[in-house]
Amino acid sequence: MTGSATFIPRVALVTGTTSGIGEAVVRHFSELGHQVLAVDFDSAGAEVAERVGASFFEADLTDGEACKAAVAEAIRRFGRVDILVNNAGIQHVAPIEEFPEAKWRQIIDLMLTAPFLLTQSAWPSMRENGWGRVINIASVHAQVASPGKSAYISAKHGMIGLTKTAALEGGAQGITANAICPAYVKTPLVDNQIADQAKLHGMEEQEVIEQIMLKNAAVKRLIEPGEVAELVAYLASNSAGAVTGSSWNIDLGWTAQ
Repeated sequence: MTGSATFIPRVALVTGTTSGIGEAVVRHFSELGHQVLAVDFDSAGAEVAERVGASFFEADLTDGEACKAAVAEAIRRFGRVDILVNNAGIQHVAPIEEFPEAKWRQIIDLMLTAPFLLTQSAWPSMRENGWGRVINIASVHAQVASPGKSAYISAKHGMIGLTKTAALEGGAQGITANAICPAYVKTPLVDNQIADQAKLHGMEEQEVIEQIMLKNAAVKRLIEPGEVAELVAYLASNSAGAVTGSSWNIDLGWTAQ
C-alpha cells in the first residue's frame, strides 16, 4: 500500500506526535526512511521522536507564529518540506449552552487555523520542488455529528473544506491534499473521552464504548493507530500521485448506513 517499488526518501513534518496516531505516523515514516520533524507542545515528544530516529520541535500550535516556526525548523534542518501531516488535536465534551468560549477558540485554533498556517508555510517549499503531500487527519466527525462536540466537529468539518481547496490549488504544482477520517482510534484522546461521555450521558464507561463509540460501527472494535499510519504512508507515496481532494473513511463501516 505504501508504494515501496517507487519509494523516495522525503522530508515530513508531523504534528501531535507524543502518542496515538501521530506517534504511529512518525514511527512508520522513520522506518520507511523519511526524515521526520515531530512537532508537539509536550516536551515528552522528544523522547518519543528519539526512539524512532526522528527530530523533535516543541511548539504550541495554537500560536500562529509557532506554526511558522515549525515549518522554518524543518527547512533549516532538512532543506525542504515534502510531506505535511496535520494531526494535532484535543477534545472537550459539553452541550453547546455550556461550552466554554475559551475552549472553543483553543480547539479551532489548534485543529483548523494551525493546519491552514502550516500548509500555507510549507506550500512554497513544495511548490519550488514540484512535489508535495498535505495529509489532514480529520475524523468520522468530519462527515457526521455527535452531541457535545460542537468545537471538535466544526473544526473537522472545516478541515475537509481546507483539504479540498488545497487540492484544487495544488494540483498544477505537484501538490496533493487529502483527509483521513477515522472512527474511534485507540489513543489517549479517545480514552479521555470515555469518562466525559459517561458523565454527559449518565452512563457507565463500558456502556459508552458499546452504545456510543461502537454503536454505528459494522466492525465492533477500536482502530489501531498503526492502521491509520499505513493509510497516511500510502497517501504520502508516489503511488498516490493521482489521489487528491479526497476524504478517506477508515471508520469501521460507520458511514455505510
